[in-house]
Amino acid sequence: MDVRRADERYPGGDPAAGITSRHAFSFGPHYDPDNLRFGALLACNEERLEPGAGFDEHPHSHTEIVTWVVEGELTHRDSAGHETVVRAGDVQRLSAAGGVRHVERNDAAVPLTFVQMWLAPLDPGGDPAYEIVRGIADSTPYAVPEAGAMLHVRRLSAGERRAVPDGAYVYVHVVRGDVRLGEETLGAGDAARVTDADGVDAVAVTRAEVLVWEMV
Repeated sequence: MDVRRADERYPGGDPAAGITSRHAFSFGPHYDPDNLRFGALLACNEERLEPGAGFDEHPHSHTEIVTWVVEGELTHRDSAGHETVVRAGDVQRLSAAGGVRHVERNDAAVPLTFVQMWLAPLDPGGDPAYEIVRGIADSTPYAVPEAGAMLHVRRLSAGERRAVPDGAYVYVHVVRGDVRLGEETLGAGDAARVTDADGVDAVAVTRAEVLVWEMV
């Protein structure tokens, strides 16, 4: 188990423009050849956008982009014609495939915080696709077969214990609260990369929300 703390993330974004980013993996100017990916996961970015701030239209390709809103509302528009507002509890996925452009903005009057995760597809190319699942239920798995991955959302009460999926690569990201994973205690923004996970439990120290990626 490899634990990465929130304060170890690479800073990014443009604070003067109301954008604050924290990157868990090698990203942009923060190049780290020893931290390029884990399993299919290429990025796990924590983003905070002030009201009116956002990312102007920009391209992606050969990437599965999964977004989880923590608080606020994310306005999404893409070159394939999709326009949606993503709220807390929704799972959004944009399959960039052979190429797509999109815009992400905070058009609300309150700050927006979201976690965005990028995964490498098993096979590059194809046509872009978009999906949003509104208010995903606790422990309902969300499959990203294009990347050989499954996302599990865990909302835990204090003292609650849940099994972490067994798998070749398991990535655990704490959205909020404190969680004990094996001998380690993780707080908000902390993550654990577990290789060959087998019989690992997550125990909530406080009320917590956790995103768990199960990957081949």
